Amino acid sequence: MGKSLSKSTLMLLLLILIWGASWPIYKLAVPYTPPLLFAGMRAFFGGILLAIFIWKSRNEIQWRKNWQNYCISAFFNTILFFGLQTVGLNYLPAGLFSVLVYCQPILLGLFAWLILGEYLSGIRIVGLCIGFIGIIVASTDGLTTYVSVIGVTIALLTGSSWAYGVIFVKKVSRKMNAFWMVSMQSIIGGATLIGSGTIFESWSEITWNISYIFGLVFGMTMGIPLAYIIYYTLVNQGEASKVGSATFLVPIISVILGVIFLGETLTYKLFIGMILVGISIYLVNFNAKKGIGRKNRKREIN
Repeated sequence: MGKSLSKSTLMLLLLILIWGASWPIYKLAVPYTPPLLFAGMRAFFGGILLAIFIWKSRNEIQWRKNWQNYCISAFFNTILFFGLQTVGLNYLPAGLFSVLVYCQPILLGLFAWLILGEYLSGIRIVGLCIGFIGIIVASTDGLTTYVSVIGVTIALLTGSSWAYGVIFVKKVSRKMNAFWMVSMQSIIGGATLIGSGTIFESWSEITWNISYIFGLVFGMTMGIPLAYIIYYTLVNQGEASKVGSATFLVPIISVILGVIFLGETLTYKLFIGMILVGISIYLVNFNAKKGIGRKNRKREIN
């Protein structure tokens, strides 16, 4: 039990580090490429790379049986999530947009309660809300007075599509190979984004320098296939809302790495936000452990 918990914790920390590092890495690459083409290439080649590694289990794809699930997952987790994200950044500052997108853990908890029947206690709701407030406080310095209704709507839709996509994957994953789910959704969604980018953007705008190549390689190896495999593995091992709450740490890690490698400023607001996020994670995990303890005591009594 302890070893399993330790392994899950390490996986969660690795996931947070990968996603946290993605923002500054992609920030370096985006100026040298159209957004849809960049997002599509990361997803498409990441899915292809994963498929190569798991090719021996190709009989588990079962395309005729699962093609609808693959397409639905690709629609929410790749096409909408990455597509809306790139479009929405044209209407809002990156800081504000990322804060709104990270309403995802709150929506994930609510969807897990409504769709999967997971328990959502009062203290867990408080913990999720505190974490969201922490993200807002930490990101205040990056906000501006310019607010677009269209941008806010797109950001909330981005977080919603991500949350529902995770719930959908958990709901159908028992009937499917999780690795092929990630691979197929990346390939299908990536191909769709590349096609859209080919129509609305220009391949000639890509500058093949070190920053772009590094961002692309990171995305197609660590940022998408590995990260999503870890994410869905953790979601399927425990409650979706508990796993989702930990993603509050992602923008915090991103800002810290930005301070170290991009020379960004560490402010007192960021420090306060980090404390609030820590409290949020503690409340959610403490509540879960408390619930387990109660179940064990009931078993002992019976």
